[in-house]
Amino acid sequence: MTRSPDWIDHGSRHIWLPYTQMKTAAPPLPVVRTSGTRIELADGRSLVDGIASWWTACHGYNHPHIAEAIRAQLEVMPHVMFGGLTHEPALLLAQRLAALLGPGLDRVFFTESGSVAVEVAMKMAMQYWLNRGEPGRSRFLVFKGSYHGDTFGTMAVCDPDDGMHAVFKGLLATHDVAALPVDEASMAALDAHLAQHAGQLAGILVEPLVQGAGGMLLHSPVVLQRLRTLADRYGMLLIFDEIFTGFGRTGSLFAFEQAGIRPDIITLSKALTGGTLPLAATVASQRVFDAFLSDDPGHALMHGPTFMGNALACAAAHASLDLFEQEPRLAQAAAIGATLREGLAALAGLPWVKDVRTLGAIGVVELTRINDMNRLKQRLIDQGVWVRPFGRIVYLTPALTIGPEDLQRLIQAVNAVVAAGAP
Repeated sequence: MTRSPDWIDHGSRHIWLPYTQMKTAAPPLPVVRTSGTRIELADGRSLVDGIASWWTACHGYNHPHIAEAIRAQLEVMPHVMFGGLTHEPALLLAQRLAALLGPGLDRVFFTESGSVAVEVAMKMAMQYWLNRGEPGRSRFLVFKGSYHGDTFGTMAVCDPDDGMHAVFKGLLATHDVAALPVDEASMAALDAHLAQHAGQLAGILVEPLVQGAGGMLLHSPVVLQRLRTLADRYGMLLIFDEIFTGFGRTGSLFAFEQAGIRPDIITLSKALTGGTLPLAATVASQRVFDAFLSDDPGHALMHGPTFMGNALACAAAHASLDLFEQEPRLAQAAAIGATLREGLAALAGLPWVKDVRTLGAIGVVELTRINDMNRLKQRLIDQGVWVRPFGRIVYLTPALTIGPEDLQRLIQAVNAVVAAGAP
């Protein structure tokens, strides 16, 4: 048996892992390199990555175009503070993102993570009303099944009952939680709620088309159109959290494009740099931005992450956007979706499978229950794939560049493990 490298044994005594009950969870798998859609482990095994490192590695790992852009930027300038200074990669990236998002999303504020991008969006929305002389608008309308991040501000706008942060209920800010308006009855109920409470709400916050970490729950573009209608009717800001859905994952470059409407604020991260470096963006309309322009210094947006507009990350983002322009990512997403629909369909007939659903390059198998999560994960690893189930969900969100052989291996692994019996 190959002896584990010393860094594994020594470092594991000191690390605190994410989303992990470290008393009972299996040890994490030590990775020594990545390539394409493969993760190479210290013991020599190679796993097909079925979730693109939490949905970030949309072009696969180690794409040479992104790697070269980072190397070139490193030789010139890795980072300078964004307070009082600026640089070409960030300014041109802001211009490029605004052009991709289209008219009405004009001002880009850079951060380092999705959670912080959502925090900034919330801060923008609340201060928008403060600056306009309406201090009573301090809550948000959010939705059952939602997930927006792990910071204290974003935990408060996640599903308070069924979300992963339910333990903090009672300690967080309180917001209005409703069902998504998926039909006329829920639309009428939401309309009635807003008619009574809109004056206390800074905005509506939603994950467009897919509620990701809340359970990979899908909804129609019509839902987004209804939310735009309500936001306009009651004079509210509409915020789309596209941390997960942005950059091709749902089949369009941005999920909101499928609804033919625009938000007032949008958040982006995850695949922005192709899974290489931390970068996020909160993009607001000119109307929102204008509310911060004043002779009063107190009307400025008082937020400034230390690594805001990091030049290396901006260079990676430029390279990632190059690839969306030069290579057929949306066509690849459509092909992945078609293969996932066909390949997972047979599981829908199993008694322990509640639902099988797909959208863009997302495939979801929802089980009635998962009795032993550690065992389920290990069975998938034994099949030669890296898939990270959560809740009752086994899902696939592979790199958009995944080849047919690796995609079939993922599908076959999920089929084999799920068909073998209720985990």
